[in-house]
Amino acid sequence: MNHLTVGQRSPLSNLGIDDTALITLKFIRQSPIEMDISCFALDAAGKLINDDYMVFYNQMSSPCEQIKLTHYESQPSSIKSIQAEFKINLAKLPATVDSLFFVLSADTLLNQIQSLEISIWQQTQKAQAEYQAADFAQQQASMLMQIYRKNGIWRLANVAQGFNGGLAAIVQHFGGEVEESESEAISSQVSQPAKINTSKVALEKVMLDKAPKLVNLAKKATISLEKRQLQQLTAKVALVLDATGSMNRQYKEGRVQEVVNRLLPLAVSFDDDQALDCWAFGQHSQYLGTVGLDNYEDFIDSVQGGWRKWELGSRTNNEAGVMEAVTQFYQNDGLDVPVYVLFISDGGVRDTRGISKIMTEAANLPIFWQFVGLGGYHYGILKDLDEMTGRLLDNCSFFELDDLNDVSEEFLYESMLEEFPSWLNEARKIGLITS
Repeated sequence: MNHLTVGQRSPLSNLGIDDTALITLKFIRQSPIEMDISCFALDAAGKLINDDYMVFYNQMSSPCEQIKLTHYESQPSSIKSIQAEFKINLAKLPATVDSLFFVLSADTLLNQIQSLEISIWQQTQKAQAEYQAADFAQQQASMLMQIYRKNGIWRLANVAQGFNGGLAAIVQHFGGEVEESESEAISSQVSQPAKINTSKVALEKVMLDKAPKLVNLAKKATISLEKRQLQQLTAKVALVLDATGSMNRQYKEGRVQEVVNRLLPLAVSFDDDQALDCWAFGQHSQYLGTVGLDNYEDFIDSVQGGWRKWELGSRTNNEAGVMEAVTQFYQNDGLDVPVYVLFISDGGVRDTRGISKIMTEAANLPIFWQFVGLGGYHYGILKDLDEMTGRLLDNCSFFELDDLNDVSEEFLYESMLEEFPSWLNEARKIGLITS
C-alpha cells in the first residue's frame, strides 16, 4: 500500500490503480465536531461543471451517476469511523470533467479534528493519506485531495490546502452559486484575485498595430487565454533559453527564435510593458534584456551580438544557476504581480539536488515555472518536479516536444497554459498573490 505525503502527486497507475475500473475513497475520521466531505467535479478552467456536479450529503450522485456518495455520517465521533465513502468511475465521466476535488469543511475551526484518513480502494487498499489536527491550522475548510487529468493521464494529488470561509466560500471559489446572505458573510474571507487590468486593449488589435506578422499567433493565443479566463491577467513573463552545445542546431535552424515569437503574444497580453525578460544559460547565465514588439525579429541572432557570442562560459548545463538568477531578479523587482517563466531545455540536466532546493524555495514566491523539453532527452529532475514533495504548492509543469514544427500553435498554447491557472488559484487562496 502507498502512503501519500502532503504535496505528493502521482499517476494513478503508479499507485496500482486502474482508471478504467471503479474506485472507492473512504474518509475515516475521529472528531468532536461536525464536519462535511464534498466532491466537486471541475472543468479545465477549474470551475464547477454546474451545481449538480457538487456531490455531498444533500446531493449524493452526479447527473452522470459516475460520482456517488454511498455512505455518509455527519455527526461527531469519539472513535475512528467511516464518515464518507465515494465511488467514482473515471472512464465514464463526461469529457468536460477535468478534475475531482474532495473537500473537508466545518462551521468551526478544523484544528479541533483529532484525525482524518483517506483510503483509496480497488479490490484492495491501494493508497492512504493521513492528517492530524496540526495539518488544518486555523481554517474552516481544506482541499484534501484532487484526481485530475494531465496529458490524458489521470493523476492524484494530496493537496491538503487550507481555505478560509467554510463550504460556502469553496462553492463560490469553484464558480458555484450560494445564497446572497452566505455570499456577503464570506466576502471578506475569500482571497482576492491577482491584479486585473480591465482597460487592456485586445491582443489581436495590439499585434495588428505593432507586429502584423504575429497576428495569427495572437488569434490562437487569445483562444487559450479566453478559455482559461486569463485575458485580463496582469503578470510578468520570462523566457529562459538553454544555450548549451547540444542546442546549436535548434539555434541555427531558427527554432529558438520561433519560441520567442510564439511566447511574445502571451507577454504582450499579460505584461503592461508588452515585453518579456530573457535569459540564456550554459556554465553561466546571462540576462539578455527584454523582448518586445520593437525588437523581437531576429532577436536571437542580434541581441548581445547574437547567440554565438553570449557570455556563458563553457556551453555546459547549469540549470540551477540560471534558476537562482531568475528568482533573485524578480525578488529584487518586488514581485507585486505573478511571474510566468517558460524554461526551454534539450536535456542533459545535472545538479538534481541544487534544482530541487531552488524550486522548493521558489514555491514560496509568486513564480510559476513551465519547463519545455525541446528535441532532446535526459530531462531528469525537470520531468519529475511535478511529483516532488515538500513544497508549499506545486509551482511547475513539464511537457516535451520532439520538434517545434511538428505541433500546432494551438497545441503549444494549450500545453503552455495547462497548469498555470490552477497554480494561480492555489496561490491566491494562500495569499501568495495579494495584489
